Amino acid sequence: MRLFILTSIVMVAFAANSVLNRLALADSEIGPSAFAGIRVVAGAVTLLALTAFQERSKPSLTKPNILAVLALSAYILGFSHAYISLEAGFGALLLFGVVQITMFAGAILQGEKMTFQKWMGAGLAFSGLVYLLSPSNTLINPAGAALMTFAAIGWGIYSIAGKRAVNPLHETGMNFFYAVPVVAIALFLFPDAGSITTSGITLAIISGAITSGLGYALWYALMPHLQTSTAAVAQLTVPIIATAGGIVFLSEAIDLRFIISTLMVLGGVAVSATQRKTG
Repeated sequence: MRLFILTSIVMVAFAANSVLNRLALADSEIGPSAFAGIRVVAGAVTLLALTAFQERSKPSLTKPNILAVLALSAYILGFSHAYISLEAGFGALLLFGVVQITMFAGAILQGEKMTFQKWMGAGLAFSGLVYLLSPSNTLINPAGAALMTFAAIGWGIYSIAGKRAVNPLHETGMNFFYAVPVVAIALFLFPDAGSITTSGITLAIISGAITSGLGYALWYALMPHLQTSTAAVAQLTVPIIATAGGIVFLSEAIDLRFIISTLMVLGGVAVSATQRKTG
C-alpha cells in the first residue's frame, strides 16, 4: 500500500508538470526555452540543497551519468517546446503513451518476464492512444506531437536509468546539475521571442523545484522496487490527472474521443496492475 501511495504522489507530480508548463506557455508568460532553463536550475538548486542537508556536508560532485543527463535534457526541452501547441491532457497522453513503448522495449531488453495479462493491459491502454491519435482528430499539431515524442523517449530512458539508483536524492540532483549546461546551450541556440513575466518565472520554479526535482527524486527511489513494465503502465494514469488539471486551471475542453480513449487507458492500467497478485 505504501508503494502504491508513493507512486500515486509521483503521478500527480508528473501531471502537475504538464499543467504548469501549459499554464505558463498558453498565456505567453514565458517562452519554452526559458521555462526549461529555469526549471532545470530550480531543480538542481533544490536537490543539491536537500542533499547537503541530508549529508550534513557540502554535496560532492560525482561523475555524471551521461545517458541519464542527456535523456533528462531531451525530455525537459522537448516537453516545454511541445506545449506551445498541445493541450495539457493530450500532451500528457501522447508523452506517456510513447514512454510506455520505450520502457516496454527496455523491459524486454532487460529480460523482464512479460505475462500475457500485462501485454493485454498495455495493448488496451496503447489502443486508447492510437484512437486519440487517429487521422480524423484535427486537434493534433504535427510539430508539437513530434517534440513530445522526442521528450517521451528521453523520459523513458531516464526512468529506466533509475533502476540502478543507489542514492536517489543525490543522483537526481547530479542529473539536474549536469543538465543545466545542456539546456543552457539549447537556450542560446533557440532563444525565445517573447518576454518573461514574474508569473512565468514562478511557474517554472515550482515545476523545477517541487514537481520535477522532488518528484523525480521520489521516482528514482521507487524505480528499484517496480518492474520496468509496471512503472511504464502506471504512468498512463498521468494524462487523466493532467486532463482534470487542464479543465480546472486552463478551461480546456474535452470531447467524446478523449473520454473514450481515457477509459481505454484506465482499463488497460487496471488490467496490468491486477495481474501480479502472487509473489
